[in-house]
Amino acid sequence: MSHPIPRTAAILATATLLTTLTAAPAQAQPDPTTQRQRDFTAAANEFKVPENVLLGVAYLESRWDTNAGTPSTSAGYGPMHLTDLREAGAATSHHDEGTEDARGDDARPATHPQARPTAPPPTLQTVDEAAHLLGTDAKTLRTDATQNIRGGAALLAKYHTGQSDWYNAVARYSGSADQSAAQTFADEVFDTIKAGTARTTDDGQQVTLSPTPDLVVPQHADKTPAGVECPRRVTCESVPAPYQPLPKDDYGNHDLANRPESQKIDHIVIHDTEGYWANVLDLVQDPTYVSWHYTIRSADGLIAQHVPTKDVAWHAGNWYVNAKSIGIEHEGFAAKGTWYTEAMYRSSAKLVGYLSRKYGIPLDRAHIIGHDNVPGTTPLTIPGMHWDPGPYWDWSHYFDLLGAPLGGFGLPGSSLVTIDPDFTKNQPAFTGCDGSGTSCVPRGSEAVVLHSQPSESSPLLVDTGLHPDGRASTMDVSDVGSRVATGQRYAVADVKDDWTAIWYLGQKGWFHNPRGARVAKPAIGWVVTPKPGLATVPVYGRAYPEPEAYPANVTVQAITPLPYTLSAGQKYSSGGVVGSEYYWATTFDVADHVVVKGKLKYVQIQFGHRIAFVKADDVRIVPAF
Repeated sequence: MSHPIPRTAAILATATLLTTLTAAPAQAQPDPTTQRQRDFTAAANEFKVPENVLLGVAYLESRWDTNAGTPSTSAGYGPMHLTDLREAGAATSHHDEGTEDARGDDARPATHPQARPTAPPPTLQTVDEAAHLLGTDAKTLRTDATQNIRGGAALLAKYHTGQSDWYNAVARYSGSADQSAAQTFADEVFDTIKAGTARTTDDGQQVTLSPTPDLVVPQHADKTPAGVECPRRVTCESVPAPYQPLPKDDYGNHDLANRPESQKIDHIVIHDTEGYWANVLDLVQDPTYVSWHYTIRSADGLIAQHVPTKDVAWHAGNWYVNAKSIGIEHEGFAAKGTWYTEAMYRSSAKLVGYLSRKYGIPLDRAHIIGHDNVPGTTPLTIPGMHWDPGPYWDWSHYFDLLGAPLGGFGLPGSSLVTIDPDFTKNQPAFTGCDGSGTSCVPRGSEAVVLHSQPSESSPLLVDTGLHPDGRASTMDVSDVGSRVATGQRYAVADVKDDWTAIWYLGQKGWFHNPRGARVAKPAIGWVVTPKPGLATVPVYGRAYPEPEAYPANVTVQAITPLPYTLSAGQKYSSGGVVGSEYYWATTFDVADHVVVKGKLKYVQIQFGHRIAFVKADDVRIVPAF
């Protein structure tokens, strides 16, 4: 039995929340771009819901977007995120797909765990409840934004069971059975009401939530369980991943360590689960499966920690990156026509902000990376590397939430650019979201596609690692071989009319960058280029030490170049100099674990869609002009 969330009637009285509405000037033809604003006003009046409460809830669910009628990662539709789980299909974790070894350590056999397909949890079906209240059908509520808003207002009115404030109704609307998580959702809604916000939605609607500066948002005691590493005002729980021996001298499902004393943590890796919350949490508790540090729930932003950040989880498919990163999974799907909720974005941004401060991780796209930005370890592993969270993760909005906005910091004509398209207007024609070759629903994306010539009709670039047969990359949603992402920085190689070329995997990659609709902004920073006299320099997927650095009882790890060319005259954005390291952890007994540190220095670079490393002795690091 759930307990009611404590009321704060004196603080959150309905009278405080109601905004003053002023009569709009008479218009013969109402502005079509403000129809959604009028829909919120009408629904609020019809169901006696404070308009700012209705707007605040919708913003925390969808940011008032329609998302082209596609469901969210928790099967929610429309601005009010009415859930219809019948429309969602079975799913498995992305760790089961492809050939990627999540551990990514050549010193141990590859791990290829398997999970059974699972259906979404049959717990939320608010679209039926709303349809009953309105006397309509589920399809109408999924596809008609006006009716969707009415349905959400009707549900809020039903949940408002006579109390003098709307806090409990908002908390219940989250759909969370966890009292603290529902409370966190309500807190975020009321924070938004207090601050106010305005934006143009994905379908061109202008919506404004006026601020209520006198609103006092309730403060709650921190209920984070002991030992869980979590920011305040976000609900977290502990769901530990097991560290235990297995038959045949194996063990699972992560490695104990002593970071950052033993190794500096350089990266935070953003993943999506490709599966549903309950199933994914079952998997991470399986000692024969793989692991990650945190999972974040779509509906309400609940955070579960599985592995202490001092320890090394098996999540990125590259052991060097695993040993120096924290992995965060987000309930959702990279391509199945789904979108990520604002509640999850906000919880994730608070967690990443907390971790970046704790470990001194820069808030930039060289260090806050997607799984799709993690390099293959050797030529053979590149084709199987994963590509989540996919091209529909809104990096620009995410970094705004982090307080570290992307783009726009360089001088015009800079030789370095930051990729920064308008997310809602940038809609590449991807295929394969719902089956091979099928066209994806047109929708906003953080990805910019590169061409081999300054023409939309020219072929895409060739990624010889991803496509060893030499064929050009494709528009398949999983093919990252000719694609750049929001926030990534690249050196300019050429400019022709409205087209800009950047250095990318040893080639010139062209993208349309017209005046007035720039998809890349001038940047400041450092670039690397081969030292004089070197025609080419090798590129690596990991920064391993020289052989002489290894003690006698540790197997030397090969420094294997990737199948790309970084040639004289080319330049690539620098992510900083890093030392060479290898974490020898092949037995259950931590006494046998060794951190090997060499004299070799590497420079992290943005080489293609993924990061890479070059030896510092092979390159010059120069400022971009």
